[in-house]
Amino acid sequence: MEGMDDQPEAASPEPLDRRAELSEFLRTRRAKLQPQDVGLPEFGRHRRVPGLRREELAQLAGVSVAYYTRLEQGNGRNVSAEVLDAIARALRLTDAEHAHLTHLARPARHKRKRRPARAQRVRTGLLYLLESMEGIPAYVTGARSDILAWNPMAAAVFGDWGALPPGERNWARLVFLSPAYRDLFVNWDSKASDMVSYLRLYAGCHPDDPELSALVGELSVKSEEFRRLWATHNVKEKGHGTKLVRHPLAGDLTLSYETLNLPDDEEQHLVTYHAEPGSASAEGLRLLASWGADAGRRDLFDDAGRGPAGGR
Repeated sequence: MEGMDDQPEAASPEPLDRRAELSEFLRTRRAKLQPQDVGLPEFGRHRRVPGLRREELAQLAGVSVAYYTRLEQGNGRNVSAEVLDAIARALRLTDAEHAHLTHLARPARHKRKRRPARAQRVRTGLLYLLESMEGIPAYVTGARSDILAWNPMAAAVFGDWGALPPGERNWARLVFLSPAYRDLFVNWDSKASDMVSYLRLYAGCHPDDPELSALVGELSVKSEEFRRLWATHNVKEKGHGTKLVRHPLAGDLTLSYETLNLPDDEEQHLVTYHAEPGSASAEGLRLLASWGADAGRRDLFDDAGRGPAGGR
């Protein structure tokens, strides 16, 4: 089974600034709402800032303007769950956004001494499960969207990740830094947005993760699209949906995916893909399964700036 290498340790760049993250998250959520969206009268045709004013948001949440201003400036110390709930309702946050706000404003207590990052390992039983899922592209992701393990069908559809060094097996890096993945996902913009929204959610829970800081720093330098999406502060849980994949052998594949959270490791997710029974996409997957190892896609890494694909 592929993906047994431990993820390498990285240098320790500066952690993300939780206060700045809280401030920008609240500001960008407030900017998305207009008075008419929340039942407030709109006085005057010209507003100096987009979206709701701070005083309008404070009114909706039932807190003082001074209190909300301190919170939006990043000072979430001693804020109650009830106040955060009220602000989340006023901002019409999704469940994922509400959880993100709580993580930023009321972080869990951590020891001052940072523990070294532990290696990400996939349970043997889960590896056997992946291997037994014949005809179903499936893989396991870990922290920061690292790709930890996968089955041959996933390699046939998404790429032979075994041809990459372990440190490069990361969905965010592939989506934003490998040109071929723009062709792989027909709706690349949607995939990119989902990827950044998940990283933002992870960052709210783990702002002091040095490998996350390194990843965000690298992508911010190398990808204008990543910088733009990161600045939106959108957050989103991994879930389920449909992706349209353009495969050079099997043609266009419409694949539905399911993300399953693993109960013994909250950072690991099992992701499976399937096609509608009897569809052209189902036939395409069947053909890829029949071709076996010959369908493995190393072509995705040929133009990624790393030279010929296939070496570890």
